[in-house]
Amino acid sequence: MSLGRWSVSLVAIAGLVAATMAAATVWLLLTAPVTVADAVSKMSEGDVGPAMQALGLVIAEALKGLFKYL
Repeated sequence: MSLGRWSVSLVAIAGLVAATMAAATVWLLLTAPVTVADAVSKMSEGDVGPAMQALGLVIAEALKGLFKYL
């Protein structure tokens, strides 16, 4: 594969990951604002674990729902 194809593939994967994280963040803001506020307050102290955990749970639940249809 040429370098051009690799770069396009890499950009596409990065775009998909960014879009997934953005959608999960918006969904989390709409469904659990207290959880987001708590995670943001802990992020200001340097702890990003609660925010990543909350985003991971939202993405996992979305995937579970998607796989129910398959």
